Amino acid sequence: MAKIELKPVGTNLLKSVSGESVELQSLWSDKPVVLFFLRRFGCQVCRWTAAEISKLEPDLTAHGIALVGIGPEETGLEEFKEGGFFKGDLYIDEKKQCYKDLGFKRYTALSVVPAALGKKVREVTTKAKAQGIQGNFTGDLLQSGGMLIVAKGGEKVLLHFVQDSPGDYVPLEDISKALDISANVQAGERPQVSWQPTNDGQDKNILERDHVLLLSYHDLGITAVVNELRVEHFLI
Repeated sequence: MAKIELKPVGTNLLKSVSGESVELQSLWSDKPVVLFFLRRFGCQVCRWTAAEISKLEPDLTAHGIALVGIGPEETGLEEFKEGGFFKGDLYIDEKKQCYKDLGFKRYTALSVVPAALGKKVREVTTKAKAQGIQGNFTGDLLQSGGMLIVAKGGEKVLLHFVQDSPGDYVPLEDISKALDISANVQAGERPQVSWQPTNDGQDKNILERDHVLLLSYHDLGITAVVNELRVEHFLI
C-alpha cells in the first residue's frame, strides 16, 4: 500500500452536518482521530460497521481520541442519523477527493457483482440482519471506503485501511492496537443460522428456476446478468 502524505490530503474540504466547510486536517489538529469512510449512508454493511466501531466510542473519548464518520454524498444522511448507527461526528466529502487520495476504489457495474457475492459480504449482512440493521437502494452504489487513523497534529498515520471487498472492515482490536489503548468491548459475532425451506420449497434468499440462480442481497440496488447468474436487489 502506498504511503499516505497527510499534508495534501489534509487540505481537502469536508462539509459538516450543519453545513460548515472544514479542512480534513482540522480533525486531527489537536487530538488523534479515527476516520471511518463509509461507502454510502444507506449501505447495510456500512451501517453495521458503524455500529460496531461505535462500541469503542466511550474508550476513545476517555483517551481524548475523536471518532468521525465521512460519507461520499449527503444522500441518506438523515436516515442514517435517525437510525443511531454511529456515535461520532459526521461529515460529507462532496467532491470525493479524500476517497480518491486515500485510494478508496470505485467499482464498475460488472466488477461490483463478484464483489457483492463474496463470502465477507454474506457474513456481515447476516450479522446486520440478526441485529435488525437494514439497508436501502439510495446513493452512489459503486464507491468503496476504508479507514484512516491519524496521530495528534498529523504526526503520523497510525492506520490506513482500504476496502478490497465491500464486506471488509477493521476489527475493533486492530483499531485499539493502532491507538495503543485497551478497550473493554465485545466484537459482533456471526450468528448461527439454520435454514428451513418455505412452504413452496423455495429458500427466501436463493431461488433456482430454469437454471437461473436468483440471489437477493440488500445493500447495492442493481440488477445484472452474468453467465446465467441473475442478481437482483443488491444492498451491500
